Amino acid sequence: MKLHELMTQKGSRRKGKRVGRGEGSGKGKTAGRGTKGQNSRSGGGVPLGFEGGQMPLQRRIPKRGFTNIFKKQYNIINIKDLRHFKSGEIIDRDALLKAGLLKKAKAIKLLGKGDISYPLNIKVDKVSQSAREKIESAGGKVEVVLR
Repeated sequence: MKLHELMTQKGSRRKGKRVGRGEGSGKGKTAGRGTKGQNSRSGGGVPLGFEGGQMPLQRRIPKRGFTNIFKKQYNIINIKDLRHFKSGEIIDRDALLKAGLLKKAKAIKLLGKGDISYPLNIKVDKVSQSAREKIESAGGKVEVVLR
């Protein structure tokens, strides 16, 4: 079977019920909405989370803390992730994007998980003390680039 030979089976896709199209259709006059009330009107119904006038759950439970909208978010890169790069290579945002180590255009922070035995030149937004020591002890350089 090939992709262009695929077809739907007869009767597998039911047509939608056409409501409000006359008494003879079986769904005429009130179109299955009943006679009166909130749900029979156009635009009727209760909002999401409405509990019939009882205090809704999202207002009953205690609230704590807040979300800082100005918080700086980082792409975390560990030293063990840099094993794909060759000795003496310059590693910056473009090189990390090309290697598939960055997900979004956030700032980059280098952490010290893992070991490295050859020198690398790295340009990142932030670096941990342990990562800096490991890179420099292997003969490499770490440059902090502020964006």
